[in-house]
Amino acid sequence: MMRKIEVLAPAGSFETMKAAVAAGADAVYAGGSRFGARAYAQNFTEEELLEAIDYVHLRGKKLYLTVNTLVKEKEFKDLYSYLLPYYERGLDAVIVQDAGVMEYIKEQFPGLGIHASTQMTITNVLAAAHLEKLGVERVVPARELSLGEIRKISEETELEIECFVHGALCYCYSGQCLLSSMIGGRSGNRGQCAQPCRLPYKVGDSRSPVDIMSLKDLCTIEHIPDLIDAGITSFKIEGRMKQPSYVATVTAMYRKYTDLYLQNGRNGFKVSRKDMEVLKQAYQRRGYCDGYYYRHNGKEMISFERPKKETEIPAEVTDIQSQEKINGKLIISPGKCVKMELVYQDICVEIEGSEAQEAQKHPVTEERLRKQMLKTGNTPFVFENLDICLNGNVFLPIQSLNEVRRQGIALLEEQILRKYRRETPEELKHVESGQNHAEPACERELSVSVETEEQLSAAASHPDVCRIYVEDTMFSETLVKMIRQAKESGKQVYFAMARIFRTEAEQGYQKKYARIAKLADGILVRNMESIIYLRKQGYQGSVVADAGIYQWNQRAKNFWSKYGLSFGTAPVELNYRELQELGVSDMEVIVYGYLPVMVSAGCIRKNTSGCTKKSGQMTLTDRYQKQFTVKNDCNYCYNIIYNTSPLVLLGQREEMDRLGLRRFRLSFTSENAGQTRRMLDLYADEYLHGREVAVPEMDYTRGHFKRGVK
Repeated sequence: MMRKIEVLAPAGSFETMKAAVAAGADAVYAGGSRFGARAYAQNFTEEELLEAIDYVHLRGKKLYLTVNTLVKEKEFKDLYSYLLPYYERGLDAVIVQDAGVMEYIKEQFPGLGIHASTQMTITNVLAAAHLEKLGVERVVPARELSLGEIRKISEETELEIECFVHGALCYCYSGQCLLSSMIGGRSGNRGQCAQPCRLPYKVGDSRSPVDIMSLKDLCTIEHIPDLIDAGITSFKIEGRMKQPSYVATVTAMYRKYTDLYLQNGRNGFKVSRKDMEVLKQAYQRRGYCDGYYYRHNGKEMISFERPKKETEIPAEVTDIQSQEKINGKLIISPGKCVKMELVYQDICVEIEGSEAQEAQKHPVTEERLRKQMLKTGNTPFVFENLDICLNGNVFLPIQSLNEVRRQGIALLEEQILRKYRRETPEELKHVESGQNHAEPACERELSVSVETEEQLSAAASHPDVCRIYVEDTMFSETLVKMIRQAKESGKQVYFAMARIFRTEAEQGYQKKYARIAKLADGILVRNMESIIYLRKQGYQGSVVADAGIYQWNQRAKNFWSKYGLSFGTAPVELNYRELQELGVSDMEVIVYGYLPVMVSAGCIRKNTSGCTKKSGQMTLTDRYQKQFTVKNDCNYCYNIIYNTSPLVLLGQREEMDRLGLRRFRLSFTSENAGQTRRMLDLYADEYLHGREVAVPEMDYTRGHFKRGVK
């Protein structure tokens, strides 16, 4: 039996959706008026989306709705009423990022499929398998995963695996990018990314800027056999902001070659030069690459140049009609009502028309009847077979024939769509997002995160520091001694786990977990994989969630609280008012530091001067001469790009008091010992001792504490 592989196409508009379906898509993904990660796409109105759900279902296809942004507390009350019409209409699945949204939909909308968005940054079978237990039916893993990592998820779960096969690539792990948010206020977590990574930057001391973070577009059509063999079940085409002609062409090509491989195997699979040229002509600005499937990163993925002008294909490809094949039977006898039977798959409908008359002069012919009845026009159907039983000499007006065909098709549509409709169960009630009842810490606490031994020494010797988060990449015998000394002086020491927990991290922890668990007072985690890993290891110490484990609403906070976390970190993209609405008295807030704006599998050093296999740092300079520090972490093989200016929330004590906050964190990255001590003194004076302090004369930012994101 031929295995079914879904070709999933983007639908930024109704016209694009029709083009995708006509070109052979098994399903489309679309955004509504809210909660979608393409805020600047045309998107669908409620009426259009309801019509689109019926449109795809009448053609045997599916529609998935993007609900893949982080949801603020005040917005949660609108989620139920937003989704209910689509749920009742028969929406096939929702694509989600927010853990609170995921749990809420599972609870409120039974039977609605849940797909974990690539924005969830699923990078390991640990998280994928856990999401399966929570009722997720499909994961869209991080685009950075290799075929081997994808195969492991396929082999160890029953999940559907949806992967991007064509279109634009992000430089950052999706869901971990704050670059657009921090420098321009347009958050990728809210579907408003301004794509500053596509701009040129100077690397180190170079004079000429290059597109060092601008990846070529993904094209994997020649690798379809490998993708299918790795366990991918859905081929996702990127492009909800692309034109219908582009979507139709790309969809048709992936449909053609997916079917070719499934029918003929590897020996019969080959992509023609002509078809490759058609793909290139459809849309190509930066060239093509085959993504991360065969590499962790690489220079060959980077464009290094300004994009070329795109080329559109002929628009007539969008004029193709998508119609399902039906069978029919028409019975006409003089003096009796016309009868018609229509069959589609397992659905059969019967309709009676007006009474046929005995023909006096010119009886209707079977040829004429067939010609008229086959005119299904813009309906979803086309006759594959039509049996006509014509008994005697019959006269029947054309209008009557048209009417019986119209009524029959309308009834068939009704019966098909009926099986998709849902009714909201009586006991299902809209539950408002929970309230924050957590008790705040009894006393104010000053914590620090450090990335160098110099910073650790300064923090350990400061009398007002309560807790120190140490990057686990610093682990060494020297560090062990320093940590023991810090603990002897009364400090709590937590290890901060990898920002991205892939194969490298899991293998690394097999070697050092036992010592870290014994040495540390607690662990700072940045992803679901780390949490599940610690649970599997039976870790009993304190676990703190960093800001990358998003908790923008009470539902999300409630979700993560089930994992035994001591506390979480307040979202860095919410403003003061939104933090009030959320309730963050039980959380830790970052009040100082160069915040990470990107975590990328790409390596700036490797792609410019070459890989040294040694962790280090360099700089990127933008068009405003602002410098970003870039750290290449060779332990886990990713780059961290930090904001150009540090977050400084001095002078905000009144606001912090009103928020009920008791835990404050200073995040040190590249500061020396003197700079570390200076900031610790300032924050201790203001936040712990109530003294007024002056903000140092320096370039700094308030982050989103005042402005927030839309």
